[in-house]
Amino acid sequence: MDRPAKPGYRGLKNVKRLAFLIGGAAALALSACSGSNQDAVNNAEINQPAAEDLNALANEAATNAEDAALGNQQQELNEENAAAPDNGPNPSEAEEQNVSGM
Repeated sequence: MDRPAKPGYRGLKNVKRLAFLIGGAAALALSACSGSNQDAVNNAEINQPAAEDLNALANEAATNAEDAALGNQQQELNEENAAAPDNGPNPSEAEEQNVSGM
């Protein structure tokens, strides 16, 4: 008992159509998103800080860091001077002028 021959297999053809349909829809969706939106570009440019502002902020940060370092250095020097022993009284003007004793 022979089976009659089928005129064609439609399942594979339908899968190809479905794949083509999905690919076409994806291509249309991507092409709709890729247009240049000038408003978005302008907003991005507006939100960027100007170079002068960045330079001013960098200079201010450097100055603040330098001031802090110098303040710490001055405090350390003051502490060292306070802890140093006294060398004795300063000589009088007459003693300073008397160099013949050397």
